[in-house]
Amino acid sequence: MTGFPDGFQALLTASVGAERAATVLEALQAAPSVSIRLNPSKLRTCPFPDAVPVAWSPYGYLLKERPVFTLDPLFHAGAYYVQDTSAMFVGHVFRRLPLREGATVLDLCAAPGGKTTDLAASLRERFGDRFTLLSNEVMRARYSLLRSNVESWGDTRVGTVSRDPSAFGTQALFDVIVADVPCSGEGMFRKDAQAAAEWSPQTVTFCAARSRRILRDIWPALKPGGWLLYSTCTFNHLENDDTVAWAAEELGADIVPVLADATPAVATRHGYAMLPGLVPGEGQYAAVLRKHAEADDIRTGDPFALFRAASLAAPEALPRWDVDRETALRYLHGDALVLPADAPAGPLTICYQGLPLGPAKNLGKRCNNLYPKAKRIRMDIR
Repeated sequence: MTGFPDGFQALLTASVGAERAATVLEALQAAPSVSIRLNPSKLRTCPFPDAVPVAWSPYGYLLKERPVFTLDPLFHAGAYYVQDTSAMFVGHVFRRLPLREGATVLDLCAAPGGKTTDLAASLRERFGDRFTLLSNEVMRARYSLLRSNVESWGDTRVGTVSRDPSAFGTQALFDVIVADVPCSGEGMFRKDAQAAAEWSPQTVTFCAARSRRILRDIWPALKPGGWLLYSTCTFNHLENDDTVAWAAEELGADIVPVLADATPAVATRHGYAMLPGLVPGEGQYAAVLRKHAEADDIRTGDPFALFRAASLAAPEALPRWDVDRETALRYLHGDALVLPADAPAGPLTICYQGLPLGPAKNLGKRCNNLYPKAKRIRMDIR
């Protein structure tokens, strides 16, 4: 990017110090990095050569260059998620929380689904089926993308809903709430010129106030003694440390330092900051609050009633038929298929390397392509 919004450098310096601010400003002039995080339920080996493991994510990899993900059937099968390495830091912090089997977790501001899928992988590796994760996105346009990504990921213990934080009510339902709140987007400057164009000190002030409203509205849904993991993709103290301090004081919580060694993150007053130039990604802030256990008029409810309403994904029950890469791409493109004579007749699931892509109906001489139109590849696949 060229140039920075008025007031950005001064606020950045006040938030992270002059030396670190200079490092961030220099890094924001470079090209963004590319990284993925594997779905350990589907893929254990990185499919891209010369990828470098991400130190703070057991399934994260930094790629040398950006491939055409759209033309990789493994991407559509939910075998991996394209996610910035800094955003993976939230999952790293989450894995440090002392949770128990049966944990109920809410990803409050979840679209497009990167952190949800990271949480899901962490919970499944730790507890098997003995957890429930609810993924929420209030913006309906973004919710459809969240739901699609969660469906592709394929974990049956993850449900999706679209609610305002205030609509969760006053019952204490969740052991953990992850709140990656909407922010001024300083961590998007390299990838999105519009984010820099829309930044201003007034936007920062507005976003900080909105974050506090979101935390206040969702606070009753967190169980006494429960954990709130607060994060943003911005660097300034108003949306980060100042908001965490406000939440601790106004809502009743302790700020918990969950990382003994924050390297490569920078320890701030109340949390941790991943800063461009110190890490390859776009930056992330995270902090942990623990709700005071002593509270009046605590009303706990059955979270599973809410989760049932979220339509948890059912396991695949149809016969499966594995296809090669060319056929998989034609299927994902929405093209008509002709399967071999020994393929099962009737409804079946088209798979690639053993991983389900979607439904079809084999009629023998032809195979009806039932892959959802909204998810089909639109680019030329030749």
